[in-house]
Amino acid sequence: MRIRTTMVARDTNIVERLAFWGIPLSLAVMGLKMLAWWVTGSVALLSDGLESLVNVAAAFIAYFVIRYAQRPADHDHQFGHHKAEYISAVIEGVLIVVAALLIIQEAWGALFEPKLLDAPVPGLAINGLAGIINGVWATILIRTGKAHRSPAMEADGRHIMSDVVTSAGVFVGLILAVLTGYAILDPLLAILVAFNILWQGYKVISHSLGGLMDRALEPDEEAAVREAITACSGGALGVHDLKSRRAGAAAFIDFHLVVPAGMSVNEAHGICDRLEDAIKEIIPGATLAIHVEPEGERAHGQKVEVEGTGK
Repeated sequence: MRIRTTMVARDTNIVERLAFWGIPLSLAVMGLKMLAWWVTGSVALLSDGLESLVNVAAAFIAYFVIRYAQRPADHDHQFGHHKAEYISAVIEGVLIVVAALLIIQEAWGALFEPKLLDAPVPGLAINGLAGIINGVWATILIRTGKAHRSPAMEADGRHIMSDVVTSAGVFVGLILAVLTGYAILDPLLAILVAFNILWQGYKVISHSLGGLMDRALEPDEEAAVREAITACSGGALGVHDLKSRRAGAAAFIDFHLVVPAGMSVNEAHGICDRLEDAIKEIIPGATLAIHVEPEGERAHGQKVEVEGTGK
């Protein structure tokens, strides 16, 4: 138990540190992109810079919400504060959509007055550097968010990765505009990029709303829980009404455990302890509620095969 507690604390520290460093990094990347726009006058690069402005706001939100979500349970929030991360992720998804709409607004006006870029080579080089920094950082955030069950961090990483896609598309498109002399490619490219950003924002919002609506564990996690119950429920007669839900890094699992009518409370408690230890090994930080019932109670909900009964 002490080892698992130490692991959870270590995971919390990793997530908080990365969230903090996202703030200065997003400011630096935004500065590079706005510099690229100032050098070239490109509306596509301006749209890329506007998305980075949203990244800065999202980084601040993610940091403070992640810190809040890691707070332990208290009298007013007895199941913890984990769902705050989903709220952050929804806000970030909305910000992504707002950024896309701002890009479309800027690009639409430029469609009717397209102009060739000033100093395209240094501007594209600066923007390319910003894109590389963002790509590395987004990969780190997505992997860490998945590994440590942080919806806010994963959403932040996916948002930044959409920014990387934006930068790559802008980079290629502006090279084509310079080579061909077709200045209209600049605003057209910005609009296409904006639609891609809208799609990314929709995915972030839909995934986060699922968490707020008490989505169950992932299928592979639920399968592992079932296997643990089957292997560690010796002495019990059945398990039914298995339910689960995710709340950021926390998982909540409950089920009914059927035991022989003559079994002592101490023996039933021993089975419950064995099941809790096995499931928490699979899903660190899980909270379990096991309702013990005597044989003869009518089973309902999801049933799980128990050890030695074959049912």
